[in-house]
Amino acid sequence: MHYVHPTEDPIERLARKRAGAKLGWYMHAGVYLLVNLLLITLSAASGRHWAVYPALGWGIGLVVHGAVVFLIAGGGLHERMVQAERDRLAQQGPRH
Repeated sequence: MHYVHPTEDPIERLARKRAGAKLGWYMHAGVYLLVNLLLITLSAASGRHWAVYPALGWGIGLVVHGAVVFLIAGGGLHERMVQAERDRLAQQGPRH
């Protein structure tokens, strides 16, 4: 885990968090490829095609992970939702 200095810029902190999430997805994808290449090799050597099942199951998890990193938390949907809430709250005025 990355130590965040209390005076660190919030933009720098967010940038580091997003970069870490993207790096995590790339590592996940790399392990997926390596392990599934091994499973495909073993499957082909046995004359059966069972390796497709773990590849599909794990592939679904990889796609969901990617959607969270790149679409939801990566600035797209999440940022638009946060901005919409800011706008809505600003229109309502201060509440006590």
